[in-house]
Amino acid sequence: MMVHPADSKLSCALANATERALAEAEIRLPTDVLAAIRRAAAVERNEVARRELGHILENIALAEDLQVPICQDTGVPVVYLTLPPDIGLSPSIFLGVREGVRRATATIPLRPNVVDPVTRENTGDNTGAEMPAVHVAPGDRLTVTVLPKGAGSENASRIGMLLPSQAAEIPRFVAETMLIAGGRPCPPVFLGVGIGGTFDVAAALAKEALLLPVDTMDDYEQELCDAVNALGIGPMGLGGDTTALAVKVKRADCHTASLPVAVNVQCWACRRATVEVKR
Repeated sequence: MMVHPADSKLSCALANATERALAEAEIRLPTDVLAAIRRAAAVERNEVARRELGHILENIALAEDLQVPICQDTGVPVVYLTLPPDIGLSPSIFLGVREGVRRATATIPLRPNVVDPVTRENTGDNTGAEMPAVHVAPGDRLTVTVLPKGAGSENASRIGMLLPSQAAEIPRFVAETMLIAGGRPCPPVFLGVGIGGTFDVAAALAKEALLLPVDTMDDYEQELCDAVNALGIGPMGLGGDTTALAVKVKRADCHTASLPVAVNVQCWACRRATVEVKR
């Protein structure tokens, strides 16, 4: 198949940007995420929890000093692209992102986590069938945003098809998700909550919510966060005031007879980074 030179150039630029974004996300936490962890450490009353939060902050500092990934589970890359009007959605877009993931696996390096779902055969480079997951939206600029997602937190995520009459029970559903999870997702966590849409839309919204700034919460997000923190699970599941560092919500309108709710759990290492693609 002939590849147009412009497409080849775009693919190369996307590969470079994806590799750069993954390096940034894996090694350095965003300032709002780091600030949330520091705030929790400053107000935590439980001695064991304070010590665990101190270990987390030490881990973050060492990762940046040594230029190594924050966690041994470097996750699977979830990628969000914004395309300006002058760029069409072509195969070169996805080829560029895949190449960037392959490079990042070798250069950062990333643990090869992607396997066949049934045979469990490892692809060795964090790409595979439908991987990396790539989401595309229109935008003013060509950007690559990465959200590396570890299995411990992803496995604790949950979706429910509630009845319309159960809207007031959403805080209970969110808190119950963490009650079931306990210490497995390495709390304190960040929770992305998707409300509405359809089964698949709610799940997508929940993950997208993890891209939102976590330095502020509206009243409803604070209510959900308070419900989770009332569980007392605490850092690493050892008890304490802070189980959730923040809860972020995205909503979509839904069918009159439906109320999908999804909770995407993210550990304290809420890794994300955005790089603008230079063309």
